[in-house]
Order: sequence, then structure tokens, then C-alpha cells
Amino acid sequence: MHVTQSGSGPWDLNLLVALDVLLEESSVSRAAARLHLSEPAMSRTLGRIRKALGDPVLVRAGRTMVPTPHALAVRGEVRAVVERARALFLTGGQVDLATLTRTFTVLANDAFTAVHAATLLTRVKAEAPGVRLRFLGESHVDVPALREGVADLELGVVDTRSPEVRVEHLSDERMLAVVRPGHPLLRGRVTARRFAAAEHLVASRRGRLQGPVDAALAEQGLTRRVVGSVGTFPASLFVLRESDLVGLLTTRTVPLADALGLETFEVPLDLPTLPFGMAWHPRHDADPAHAWLRTCARELAPS
Repeated sequence: MHVTQSGSGPWDLNLLVALDVLLEESSVSRAAARLHLSEPAMSRTLGRIRKALGDPVLVRAGRTMVPTPHALAVRGEVRAVVERARALFLTGGQVDLATLTRTFTVLANDAFTAVHAATLLTRVKAEAPGVRLRFLGESHVDVPALREGVADLELGVVDTRSPEVRVEHLSDERMLAVVRPGHPLLRGRVTARRFAAAEHLVASRRGRLQGPVDAALAEQGLTRRVVGSVGTFPASLFVLRESDLVGLLTTRTVPLADALGLETFEVPLDLPTLPFGMAWHPRHDADPAHAWLRTCARELAPS
């Protein structure tokens, strides 16, 4: 397949595939290994891409290479074209998992990754040994990672507002309180007033100091004292283990607390549930390999 771009020379599908891999790896040597090319051949391919785009694409930054702003701007379109072409040439919606060579990028908070990544990686190794999974943590700012091709699948409490993104609900999570063993709150019945009187730690990727707990306490005329926040649930558990602070976690992430010897208990408030699900861009709808990955995600844990 050849596409001629006026003034830039011929484009072919191999160049787009190479560009997609280069932007994913940010390394000529790693891209060469992925595409089973020599490094000189990969360098020549990068040169052709640079000439066609009129842009350096990747530039040196210390010992690494980073994408240019223009390369970042076109990454989503490049990924979309490559994925559509891959789906086009697959017959009957089937994929041979034993010979599939692919890297999937999964966007998830690190509590999910800590609980489920080993299970998912083990299944992938057994069914599709040529597949690699790259887990990305949630950012403190909202970016259209699925639309721009930065991620192939999002797992967690999906709050995207992009109308074109597919969202599938998997389960509803409840919030539990978590404290160190021997914490004073564990002695006697935990009432809303006792809960509010304790000092609290919030886990928030955006650094928020308030949440649904505060709204539920306010309905009862109560307030709590939040002494700080950390960016992730796993980090909060280590802080809680060494302090008298009270934290929160979801039912899905209780194994993390158990592994650290922490205690969990019901929050004495009427809190909303958290909808756990997965999201992906529609360009992956007809991709049987992506459909297999979605099936793996659905079966990670009972709904």
C-alpha cells in the first residue's frame, strides 16, 4: 500500500508501522529489535520518516530520545491508522494468540496494577507469549490518552467525558476504612462521630484534601481533620502502617492492606459506590487481539 504525500515523497504502511513503534519505544535500537531490523536499517527508516514529515520526530535528550511536539500531536492518528490496517488484514475476526507479537498499553491506577498485574501478566504469558503489557499510572491531569493512542485500554473508575470512548461497567466497589493494627478506632463501636474525630489521610492523584466522605459527614453536621494527602493508594498504606491516621481503600484493593498487616472496617457513613470499568477507543472495536485483552480484563476478578 502506497500513499503519496505531495512534496514529501511516498508513504507506505511499513513507514507508519515503524513510526508507531518508534514513538512507543523512543529508541532506535528497541524499535529495531521490535521490527526485526538492524539498527542501521532502523536509522535509515527514521531518516525517511523525518524527510516525509519534515520534522525530526525523535530528538536526543541526554542519553535518551524524546518525541518532538509534532510527533506527539500525530501519534494518535498514526496509531489509529496502524490499528485499522491491522484489523483490515485479519481474516474472520480471528487472531493466533500463540504467534501474536504486540505491545498493549494499559492505563490504570497503581492500586489496580499492584493487585491485578501479576494475574494478567501470567495469563498473557500462557496464552500469548509474544504480547507485552505496559502499565501506565494515572496522571494528576486529565489527558485524552485513549483518543490520542497513548493507551490502548483504561481500567479503574473511568470518568472520561469523551463521547467517542467506549466504556463498559464491570463492578461496583465499596469504600472501606483502613488503619494500623491496634489503632484506637478498633476498640469499641466505630460511630460517625468517632470516625470524624480521628485524623485522616487522603489518597488523591490530584492532591485533593476532600471527597465523598466529607460530604457524607456534613450531612450529619460533622467534619473531619485531613492532615495530608499522597498521590497513590499503595503509598498511603505505608503511611498508615506507621501512624495513627485513618485512610480509605476499595474492596478490590483489600489484598494490599492484608499483605501489609493492616486492618479494614466498614465506614459508618452512607457512601456512594465507585463504578469500576474499562474504556477503549472505538478504533479497537474490530481488533480481535484487543477484544481478547478486554476479555482478560473482564475475568480478572468476580464482578
